[in-house]
Amino acid sequence: MELLRAEGLRKRFPGVLALDGVDLTVRSGEVHVLLGENGAGKSTLIKMLSGAYHPDEGRVLLDGHPVHIRTAGDAQRLGIATIYQEFNLVPELSVAENLSLGRPPRRFGFVDTKRMHERAVELLARVGVDVDPRTPVSRLGIARMQMVEIAKALGLQARVLIMDEPTAVLTTGEVEKLFSIVRRLREQGVAIIFITHHLEEIAAIGDRVTVLRDGRSVAEVPADTPQDELVRLMVGRPIDQQFPRERGQAGEPLLKVTGLGRKGVFEDVSFEVRAGEVVGVAGLVGAGRTEVARAIFGADRYDTGEVTVRGRRPTPGDVHAAMEAGLGLVPEDRKGQGLVLGADIAENLGLVTLREATRAGFVDRKGQHQAAAEVAEQLGIRMTGLGQEVRTLSGGNQQKVVIGKWLEADAGVLILDEPTRGIDVGAKVEIYQLINALTASGHAVLMISSDLPEVLGMSDRILVMARGRLVGELSAAEATQDGVMALAVTEVEGPRVQ
Repeated sequence: MELLRAEGLRKRFPGVLALDGVDLTVRSGEVHVLLGENGAGKSTLIKMLSGAYHPDEGRVLLDGHPVHIRTAGDAQRLGIATIYQEFNLVPELSVAENLSLGRPPRRFGFVDTKRMHERAVELLARVGVDVDPRTPVSRLGIARMQMVEIAKALGLQARVLIMDEPTAVLTTGEVEKLFSIVRRLREQGVAIIFITHHLEEIAAIGDRVTVLRDGRSVAEVPADTPQDELVRLMVGRPIDQQFPRERGQAGEPLLKVTGLGRKGVFEDVSFEVRAGEVVGVAGLVGAGRTEVARAIFGADRYDTGEVTVRGRRPTPGDVHAAMEAGLGLVPEDRKGQGLVLGADIAENLGLVTLREATRAGFVDRKGQHQAAAEVAEQLGIRMTGLGQEVRTLSGGNQQKVVIGKWLEADAGVLILDEPTRGIDVGAKVEIYQLINALTASGHAVLMISSDLPEVLGMSDRILVMARGRLVGELSAAEATQDGVMALAVTEVEGPRVQ
């Protein structure tokens, strides 16, 4: 039975037509996948359904009747709940308080903490998560935060649940748990709009797919549509090779890590990355991959070992020393750590070279702007101009800006932490081609990724971490998904790093 219908939705922002007559139909008890490249209009559409944006044209119908969704409160009263990529939780409050946020049960004018706790237990049981409702949200891992968000939506009696990239930060096991919950909700008649960039998830969880391209709905197809056809619909052209790695001869070591350790986090990590190669780092969430990367870059301290970059040993815990030695880091949280969202593209591209471009207190703005223009053209950043605010770019183009600032600085060794998380398949291939260009020109890349096909497809060698230790190294020729996962779940010998 049809529950929600969007007809001819249009939305224009200054200089951009974000949606151009989008149609969407969602039925009760189905998982409807919303698919499209970054910038295709998915976020704008779901923000209209959740009350954050108002359409310039078109209408939304619920149960066949037109509805006006002007605020998030309107959406909630209509039974539409949205779980965004950035969780809408208050870290300092308990799980129970978050589940009742804005609508706590009251008795005699006071918050009924007993009833609030009981309600939290009920909601958490519905999503199958075992956590004490009194636990502060700040102490939860990403997967449990995700489940708390779903529980909160259920507490709103959601009839339509919109899930924006819910699996982006989950492990394979956590994804399966999430899917079991989604299937249970589907059986209860909840309509689910599911946004993902992982094409293999569509057939596993979806019923139908609406494909958006350039702000328009271009197709509605079954969830078992072949991936090649989905890609063609998304990008308007076939992509012949998903992982276009061009492997060449490795050169001299540019990065050497020897016996690196930080008490309680990781220990005895040793490896090297040579010019012209991509070394992938695989492992489960919490294995210590990001922590090692940050220590190498000087963002965090380490207690033992040493880091050598092009024969130089940058001072531990000193980011500027690491940068001067030729290291660059693209962090997994590009919005929080890799960009200044309120600044424009040119300013972000020039962040790393700003010190070098400053003489006697004055910045060579003309030189900076010219260098930014060259990098933006090289990367094919889709923009209205260098003065466009970075916050308005799609995820793929934001990632290009993060990488671009290190290209402008000519970093010899680039550490990429989850470089394609939240990026569509077309933008992923562009990032992969950029990695190829870097290694072809003699740079070295250390790539951390939770996407096993990506690690296998783009790495020349693969390092596997488990529980804060390096437990294995595989060549591209011998590596398989099963082989990597077998190492990733290794029970390390000796005292465990927790």
